[in-house]
Amino acid sequence: MAKVLVLNASYEPLNITTWKRAAVLVLKGKAEQLEHNGKVIYPNFSLPTVIRLRHYVNIPHKEIPLTRRNVLHRDSHSCQYCGYTGEDLTLDHVVPKSRGGGESWENIVTACVRCNIKKGNRTPDEARLPLRQRPRRPHSSLHFEVSKHLRGGSHQEWRKYVIGL
Repeated sequence: MAKVLVLNASYEPLNITTWKRAAVLVLKGKAEQLEHNGKVIYPNFSLPTVIRLRHYVNIPHKEIPLTRRNVLHRDSHSCQYCGYTGEDLTLDHVVPKSRGGGESWENIVTACVRCNIKKGNRTPDEARLPLRQRPRRPHSSLHFEVSKHLRGGSHQEWRKYVIGL
């Protein structure tokens, strides 16, 4: 169903919640509605898409797990060597494990089967396959989640509340 972006009192994105939870927060006076999609769920009450909490909430930093799905999303489902965006994508260690490369955000990229085989047990420089982008750890789990919705074409009104997308 409809998702709602929740902002802290400082306008910093906090999380994504359901429209029902967002409506309860607004009706209880704990949040204010900043954006809506025009759909009415009660007379004079539009379905919210962005709300802002009235009081600041301190939330600890959350790590994003290093998974195949998350690496593919970070790399926009494209080969980081040639740009291929098809179905048969693999994960590649920039510095091969046999040469001391580890399992980290900075050492794993999305690669097509062809480039992965061509690179083999070499570094990108040795294989003459330059990386299109240097692999890095994603900013935050929420930033990561919001970017999925924006790339999917939904909730474009969220864009003005998230820096760097």
